[in-house]
Formats: sequence, C-alpha cells, structure tokens
Amino acid sequence: MKILVTGGAGFIGSAVIRHILQNTVDEVINVDKLTYAGNLSSIATVLPSERYVFCQVDICDQAALTNVFQEHQPDAVMHLAAESHVDRSIDGPGEFIQTNIVGTYQLLDIARGYWEQLEEEKKSAFVFHHVSTDEVYGDLDGPEGFFTEDTSYDPSSPYSASKASADHLVRAWNRTYGFPVVITNCSNNYGPYHFPEKLVPHIILNALKGEPLPIYGDGTQVRDWLFVDDHARALYKVITEGKVAETYNIGGHNEKQNIEVVQSICSILEELAPDNPNSLTSGKGYADLIEFVKDRPGHDLRYAIDASKIEKELGWRPQESFESGMRKTVLWYLENTAWWQAVLDGSYQLQRLGAETGVQE
Repeated sequence: MKILVTGGAGFIGSAVIRHILQNTVDEVINVDKLTYAGNLSSIATVLPSERYVFCQVDICDQAALTNVFQEHQPDAVMHLAAESHVDRSIDGPGEFIQTNIVGTYQLLDIARGYWEQLEEEKKSAFVFHHVSTDEVYGDLDGPEGFFTEDTSYDPSSPYSASKASADHLVRAWNRTYGFPVVITNCSNNYGPYHFPEKLVPHIILNALKGEPLPIYGDGTQVRDWLFVDDHARALYKVITEGKVAETYNIGGHNEKQNIEVVQSICSILEELAPDNPNSLTSGKGYADLIEFVKDRPGHDLRYAIDASKIEKELGWRPQESFESGMRKTVLWYLENTAWWQAVLDGSYQLQRLGAETGVQE
C-alpha cells in the first residue's frame, strides 16, 4: 500500500513513518510544509529508503497538493498535519484556523476528486484517515467518567475548536459524498522527537539546564498519557483494519496529574543523570526547580479516554505503561542531545534548504 502522510515531519507523523518503514512493506509519501515544528531529522533513522518520498507542500496549496496526488497515486491518506500547541492558539488563532480547518477542507476536496476517478478496485480500498485529539470533547467533571466515541463535542481552546471543526468536515464528506473516512481521537502523546515547547520535553530540557520547571495553576490537571510509538501502532491498525465511517478513541490507560508527570521526570533524572552540573550547581535536586505559574485561559481540568472500542474491534492495546514509556523518553533525550540541541539553536531549520536526506520536490 502507498500511504500519503500529511505532517510526517511532526512528532506523531514522524513516529508513524518510522513505524511503517520499519515494520511493513508499505510505501510512504510524506507531505509536510516544514513549519517550525517540522523536523526531517526525526525520520533520519529509517532513511534512505526506496519506499519513501518527501514533498515539501502546504496542504492549503491546492495546486501543489493536487500535483502530489496525481504524481504519486496514493492508496490511502493519513492526515496528521495540524497546528497543535494550545498556548500558541490562544496567542494567535489565525494559523490554527487556516491549517486545521481550511487545510483539512483543501485536502478533503482534492482527495475526494482523486478518489472519484480511481478504478473500482482501488476506489473501494481507498481510505482517508483523519487524526484528531481528545481535546475536542472539552473536559470531564470530576474524577469519574471517560470520553467515548459518542461524547458530545465541547472544545475549550482555539486549537481544540479548530480540530473539532475539522472532524465535522471529515464526517460531512462521508455523509454527503460517500467519501470513505475514519477518525481517531487520541490522548496526550509523549516520547522521543517531541518538539521542546510541549510539557514533557520542556520539563526534561529545563531540568538538564537547571532552569525553572513551570507548571500551570496548582498542577492538578489530569491527562491520559499515551506513548507515541503505541499511538503509531494504533494508527496503522486503524488505517489497515478500521471500519469506514467509524471513530476510534486511542488512549494510554495512564491518567496522571501534571504535577505527577513533572515529579516522575525529576525522579527518573535523579537516577539517570544525578551528577548533571548544569541543573544541580546549587546542591538541590531536580524537583526543587518546580515553579507554579499563572494558569492559562480555558484550561481543561481532566481528559480521560475510554479506548475499549479499538481494543475489542481491532485488538490494539498500549504496550508501554506510563513508567516504562516515560523512562524510555527521558533516556532518549539524555542520549540524543544533538537532535534537541539543533532544535534549540535553530540549526534544524537548515532542512528547508534541502540539507536532509530523502527525495524533495
């Protein structure tokens, strides 16, 4: 199968591509604009590969995107391209509206036109997989209950509202045009190659530099944490075995308060990097760097995923516990300083000039 992956240079998209190239015989067309969060070095471990091609294309660019479909003739689409940082969406929602809503529309429109002209055998096998988030559901009241595939949408931030809008467009294309789609809504991802603005890598790298570890409010916000490689396995399960027009929630079965996440990282660092000179010059431990800061507007209190449907129907369960996954994550950042140093100093953006491997168009 030839799979077109949008946002394949991002955190989850690159994990999907690594999974496909390492564990299947499928081909990948990576379509990515290479915004600030796109990093082709996140795929370098599985390249070069004759089963991989990279196209630096904005999904809002109708002509360029149409050319990608016409030239590469994909059998399926995995749509992961999105602006995804909540704080950035609060400060400047315009990019989120453009990429997450308008971009999804453009992709749907072009993919539908392409699908309609396919021969019957390829047409019946084609699927458009839209990758979304549990944040479209809003938050849960209290410590009980879970998001299911039937939970009503109640987004709180410009980011989650833009993703909710995209979900609605995808479902509308199925109901109106019969376009074969499937949607997944995932919980908070973490793992290797995560852009440093997100909570887990931000805390790890600040701790290693001896800088404050900021936590919003009192840190009691609860999230379900999903190791990114487990998510990649689930996404591939869905695109190859999922039922058209269905939604699947994907969760890690790991509810943790934000303060617990930060404390866990500090504890692992005390074990794996106890003598780090940058963070421990004062003789204090990593946890002493924790600081509580003003909460962000509209901050949801609790997300929790009921992932029983994907387990029952497709046989997927996460392989990593929170403890094992977080330990692997911290160890990866300790062992891959070149990757995150290039992000922090901006040199990773040289890839825009064609510095990375892979076929670029």
